[in-house]
Amino acid sequence: MNCWGVLPAAGSGARFGSEVPKQYLPLNGRAVLSWSVAALLAAPVKALAIPLGPGDRHWQSLGLDDDPRIRVCRGGATRQQSVLAGLNALTAGKTKTGRNESAAAGDWVLVHDAVRPCVRAGDIARLLADTAASGADGGLLGWPVVNALKRVAPNMAVRKNVARENCWNAATPQMFRFGVLLDALKRAEAEGSSHVDEAAAVIAAGGKVVMVDGAKDNIKITHKPDLALVGAILGQLGEEIL
Repeated sequence: MNCWGVLPAAGSGARFGSEVPKQYLPLNGRAVLSWSVAALLAAPVKALAIPLGPGDRHWQSLGLDDDPRIRVCRGGATRQQSVLAGLNALTAGKTKTGRNESAAAGDWVLVHDAVRPCVRAGDIARLLADTAASGADGGLLGWPVVNALKRVAPNMAVRKNVARENCWNAATPQMFRFGVLLDALKRAEAEGSSHVDEAAAVIAAGGKVVMVDGAKDNIKITHKPDLALVGAILGQLGEEIL
């Protein structure tokens, strides 16, 4: 299959509380973003678009510009805008080798979180195979919710239980027909809608998305304790992530 990749990396990491955006923090000898880039490039992607924040001062230090499949572009103020910018970069058709190579509407595209470096190569392979075989417009990795879910009030008082049956944690990569995702994000931007992830945008536009079972340690670095946890996971995974 023809498959492309988008790795939005324009976030400032304000919630993390670090002067350096969390995608550039050191993790087991490499920047967090370097791990995520390697995971996507190990998949069969023709090119990988990486939207960066305005005035990004850290990307060049990673030494990844020599890879001909990487296409750096300017990201947006939101994840949705950054992913859309990445998709547009993949339709530009100009590679570092000078060849014209553009994504087509019927191709597939993987969208992955820049700060989710623990994704296994086997899970990406399963996502590719199961989504393509499903006949759906897209799919995403995830795992079943196992903890009790509580809905709470603003003052943290527990209001009620939320049934966890048929509830799954959503992760990335998320995979879609290129044209379906592009149209869904363009529609969302035109309507002034902001979706929590790409699957939500595609579903809102009338598309079908399936869940694909993946490892639950494919976690996203959101708060400071997550960095040490992800480092320990990477140390145990070894070559499973590549």
